[in-house]
Amino acid sequence: MYFELDEAVRDNPELSMLKTELHKFARDVMRPVAKELDEMKPEEVSAPGSPYFKVMKQMKQNGFHRILVAEEFGGELVGPEAYCIFFEELGWGSMGLATALGVDLLPSAVMSLVGSPEVIDEVLRPWMEDCDNNYRGCWSVMDPDRGSDYITAMVESDPEYLGTKGFCRADRDGDGWIINGVKSYWTSSAPCANWALTHPLVPPHESPMDLGAAVVPLDLPGVTVARGIDKLGTRDVPQGEIVFENVRIPGHYMLAAVPEMTAYMIRMILSCTSCAIAGMSIGLARAAYEEALRYTHERIQGGRPIAEHQLTRHRLYLMSEKLETARYFTRAVTKNVYDEIFVKRTFLQSTPHALMAQAYAKQRAFEIASEALQLFGGSGIMKETLVERLFRDARCVMIEDGTVEILGLASIDEALLEGTYTWD
Repeated sequence: MYFELDEAVRDNPELSMLKTELHKFARDVMRPVAKELDEMKPEEVSAPGSPYFKVMKQMKQNGFHRILVAEEFGGELVGPEAYCIFFEELGWGSMGLATALGVDLLPSAVMSLVGSPEVIDEVLRPWMEDCDNNYRGCWSVMDPDRGSDYITAMVESDPEYLGTKGFCRADRDGDGWIINGVKSYWTSSAPCANWALTHPLVPPHESPMDLGAAVVPLDLPGVTVARGIDKLGTRDVPQGEIVFENVRIPGHYMLAAVPEMTAYMIRMILSCTSCAIAGMSIGLARAAYEEALRYTHERIQGGRPIAEHQLTRHRLYLMSEKLETARYFTRAVTKNVYDEIFVKRTFLQSTPHALMAQAYAKQRAFEIASEALQLFGGSGIMKETLVERLFRDARCVMIEDGTVEILGLASIDEALLEGTYTWD
C-alpha cells in the first residue's frame, strides 16, 4: 500500500475501507486469475467455464458494475475519489481484468445519461440488478483501418477530409435501425460479451463525426463475434472483432443519432474512459514499483541488498516521483470530469486534461515497469516473475484506448480549440 497524501481521503473511514476491501479482492482474486489467464490460449480465455467468467461474476456480486450509474436507475455513484481508488486498486490487481470491467461499465453508464425511458427500463435496470454476470458489456468503437480517427476527427476543423470509407454504418428502418460493418479486433471483452456499446456512422454519413451511439445485443441475427486474438500483453482480457450484417435494433437502442451531438458524446465518453485508464495505469505502475522495492531489498549484490546502493535508491526515487505525480494529477482531472458529467450533468468537463491524464499515466506506467524489470536484471525476463507480465501489460497499454502520441496531439488540439491556454 502507499501513504495517502490527501488528508481528506486519508481520514475518510469509508474510503479507507473501500481501499482495503478492493486491495484484498485484487490480491486474492484478480492476481491469481490474471496469471492463469495470461498462460492460456485466447480461445480458452473466452471459452465457457473460463476463470474469466468466474472473476467477472464475483465483480458483479460485489456491485462493481454499479459505480457509474445513479441510484434512481439502480446504481451506486461513488464519487471521484472513490472512482480513482477503485480503478487504481483493480489496475494493481490486473490491468486486463480491470479493463474488462471498465468496458462492461460503459454501456450502462451511457444508457443512464442519454438513454430513453424504454431502454432504461428494458436494459439498464436489469443490468444493474444482475449479480450472475448475465449482462456482459463491451465498447466497440474502432473500425478496421480507421484506428484513432474517432479521436482525431473531433479536433479537426474539416474532419470530412478523412473520408468515411471503412466505417460501420447505421440506416433507419421504419421505427428501428439496420447496422452493417465491422468493428476492430481490438474490441476488449468482445469474445465474452453479449451486449455492446457501438458507434456506427448515422445519416447523412458524410463525416467521421456523423457518429451515433447504439446499445446492441450480440445474440441478434447477423452478429458475428470473432474468437480472441493472440497478443503480447493484457492477455487476461480477450479481444476480437464484431461483424454486423443487416443487424436490426429497435429505435430506442440507438442512444444518440444526431450528428450535431457527436462532439459532446465522444468528448464525454473519452473523458470518462481516460480517467479510468489513467487510474488503472497508476495501479499497474504501483504494482511494478512495489515489486522493485521488494526485490531490491532481497537481492544481494556486493555483499549487501542492492537497495542500499546509491544508484538503486536514486532510480527508486525517480519511479516514486512518476507514480505520485501521475496519481494526484489524475485525481484532480477525475474530479472535474466526474462532477461535470455525473453530478452536474453539464458535460463541460475538460477533455484536454482527461486525455493528458491518460497519456501521462500510461507513459509513466511503462517507464516504471521498464525500470522495475531492469532492476530485476536477468530474473526480470523470466516468465514466472510478476514484473515480466507487468512490463508486457504496460507496453500494450501505451497503444490501447488511443496511443499516447494520438492522445497527446488530441489533448493540445482540444486545448487550443477550447481556449484552455492563451498567450495574453
